Amino acid sequence: MLRSDPPAVARYRELRSTVRAEEPERAAPLLRAMATDVRLDVLDMIDRAGMGHIGGDFSVTDILVTLFGAVLDVDPEHPDAPGRDRFVLSKGHSAAALYATLARCGYFPRAELATFMAPYSDLNGHPNRRKVPGVETNTGPLGHGFPVAVGAAIGARLRGDGSRTVVVLGDGELQEGSNWEAAMTAGHQRLDRLTAIVDRNRLQQGARTEDTVGLDPLADKWTAFGWEAREVDGHDHAALCAALAPSTTGRPVAVVAHTVKGKGVSFIEDRAEWHHKVPNQDQVRAAAKELSR
Repeated sequence: MLRSDPPAVARYRELRSTVRAEEPERAAPLLRAMATDVRLDVLDMIDRAGMGHIGGDFSVTDILVTLFGAVLDVDPEHPDAPGRDRFVLSKGHSAAALYATLARCGYFPRAELATFMAPYSDLNGHPNRRKVPGVETNTGPLGHGFPVAVGAAIGARLRGDGSRTVVVLGDGELQEGSNWEAAMTAGHQRLDRLTAIVDRNRLQQGARTEDTVGLDPLADKWTAFGWEAREVDGHDHAALCAALAPSTTGRPVAVVAHTVKGKGVSFIEDRAEWHHKVPNQDQVRAAAKELSR
């Protein structure tokens, strides 16, 4: 199991304290800067590894940064604290974005990112809770993480500790029926400390979601399953902070976060082939230049 990086934890705590003390519009630039750093780390990780899911990593980055930078009650030096908020990345193929975010928060040294997908690395292509602090459950097979998150929310209710459970799903992942069984259960149980965020980039492996199995009207589907549905620009940090506030209705919250696959790099954005494509060296340089603007 990787161990925390105390200097990075101190920087993270200072950032989170500042972000939480500011109005969302004033805090957004700090989160935006962190998101840029995370994307640059992901680019380097995938370049080194020669594999990864750069499109989905870039679409979910702003969501992850907002969660860890402004929303979740977690402590990288005590990742197993009993009363912590639980976070599950159900779209586990975007592990690089999660690892880069966790490293920026001090869960482990950033130097470990260079080992992404290397033989015997703790940073596998999908998150492993036995190796990486901050990972609550192993994910990868789509449709598995959300049911686990529902169970975690039920456990938190039984403990009575007031903690939140947050899960991020891909929109293509919602074509797995197990997710809708979980959604129906959570709605019936009125798990108001549970938030599900859909990374709605409208692309899945090889095709558009609406050309595969149509999901729209997506927010209405969540409402029909007993959830409080919210829609938001998934790259607007201030709007995300507001959308990720706790439930106001006594029901679980579903946030449909409209995103762009490959966000931040013009030749990757909204292109299905970048689900699992690796940039060449010229593309890496061009991407780094765009991200650093």
